[in-house]
Amino acid sequence: MNHKPVEGFSKLTKQGKIDWLVSEYLEGNEEYQNILKQYWNENADLQKLHEEFSENTISNFYMPYGIAPNFLIDGKLFALPMAVEESSVVAAASKAAKFWIDKGGFKTTIINNEKLGHTHFIFNVESHKLLHFFNFKLKKKLFEATEDITANMRKRGGGILDIRLIDKTSEMPDYYQLKASFDTVDSMGANFINSCLEQFGKTMKQEIATSEDFTQEEKNSLQIVMNILSNFTPDCLVRAEVSCKIEDLKDDSGISNEEFARKFKQAVTIAEIEPFRATTHNKGIMNGVDAVVIATGNDFRATEACAHAYAARDGQYRSLTHCTTDNGIFRFWIDLPISVGVVGGLTNLHPLVKFSLALLGKPSAQELMSILAVSGLAQNFGALRSLVTTGIQKGHMKMHLLNILNQMGATEEEKQHFVNYFKDKTVSHHEVIHEFNRLRAQ
Repeated sequence: MNHKPVEGFSKLTKQGKIDWLVSEYLEGNEEYQNILKQYWNENADLQKLHEEFSENTISNFYMPYGIAPNFLIDGKLFALPMAVEESSVVAAASKAAKFWIDKGGFKTTIINNEKLGHTHFIFNVESHKLLHFFNFKLKKKLFEATEDITANMRKRGGGILDIRLIDKTSEMPDYYQLKASFDTVDSMGANFINSCLEQFGKTMKQEIATSEDFTQEEKNSLQIVMNILSNFTPDCLVRAEVSCKIEDLKDDSGISNEEFARKFKQAVTIAEIEPFRATTHNKGIMNGVDAVVIATGNDFRATEACAHAYAARDGQYRSLTHCTTDNGIFRFWIDLPISVGVVGGLTNLHPLVKFSLALLGKPSAQELMSILAVSGLAQNFGALRSLVTTGIQKGHMKMHLLNILNQMGATEEEKQHFVNYFKDKTVSHHEVIHEFNRLRAQ
C-alpha cells in the first residue's frame, strides 16, 4: 500500500485519471475501468455537461429517482420527485400523502424569507466609537458601494434588507461582525450574498483608513477575517401542518383513534425532550426533505446544517416537528428553516432537475420551501405512525428485501417467491438467508 503522490492530476485527461487510479490503487484490474465506463452517458454532450458540474470527474454516481404522488398542498395536488437510495422513504411519504388527502391535505405558511451573511473582523477600538461610526457614516456607504451588485436583484424585488454591527468582544477579544440580511427572491443567492459581503469588507477597510474618527494605531489594528454567508437561516422559515378531528384518524393497525393520537403525541414529545431520540427523529424528517432538495438541484448539505442548528437553537437539540391533541383535534406541524433556489446553479443545467421543477409546476423559491417542509412532515408522520403501531421494521425491511435478494443473486422467480413468503411475516436478514438456502437446496 505504498502509494505515490501524484502531480498535476487535474491536468490529466479523464482516461488518464482512470488509468492512474487503476494502476496505483486497484492493482491494474481492468474490471474497475468497466465499472466506471458503464455509468457514462451515451450522449457525449450530456456526459460532458455532468462532468463540468464538478472537478476531477471520472464517472457518474446514480441514485434512484422516485415519485411520491397524491400530495395535496394548499389545495393543489402534487407528485413529488425524490432522489434517495434509502428503502421505504418514497413509500412512507406516499402513504402519508394518501392518508391526509381526504382530510384537507397539507397547509403551509411562509413565516419569513431572510437570508444572512457576515463580515467577520477584528478591530481594537472602543465599541461606542465604532458603533457611532457605523450608524452615521459606514452603513450608508456599504449600501452605496454595493448598488451595482444588487441592481438586478433589486429589480426582481430583493436585495439587502438591513446591515447591523454586532459586538462579539465579550466572546473573543476585539471581534465584531457586520451582520447583513438579504432577500434573494427565487435564487438560493450564495454568490450574490458573498459578493456583497466581500464588498462590505473592502469598503469598511477603505472608510476606516480615511476616517478621522480613529487613531492610526486603531486603523492599523483592523483585520478583515472573512466575508461569508451563513447557512443558518432561522428567519428563512416555513411552516407545514396537518390537522383533523381525532375521530377521523382512521388507522388500519387495529388500535383506536384515541390511542393512536395519544401514542403519536407521546412519541413527538419524547423527541422534543430527548436528544438521542430527536437526532433519529429529525434524520427521518430530512430523509424526506433532502430527497426533494437533491431532485431539485439544491444544496442538501446546507439544508441539513441549517435544520440541525435550528433544532438546537435553545441550547438543547430537539424535534423539528410538534403535535397537539387539544379539544378533540389532532394537529401535527413542522417549522423548517430552509434556503433554496429555483434559478441559478444546477436548476438551469441538469436535465433531471429541470424535469423536477417542471413536474412541480415551476414553483417559486417560496413555493419550493413549502413543498420541502411538507415532504419532511409527511416522512415524519409515516415513520411515527409505524413506530407507535406495527413497529418500524415491518415496512422498512419489506422495502429492504430486494436489496438483500439482489446481494444474494436471486432470480426474478425467487424474488416473487420471497414477496409472497413475507406477505404476513416481518422480514429479517436471518429469515431471508434461511429461506433462500432452503429454496436453493430443493
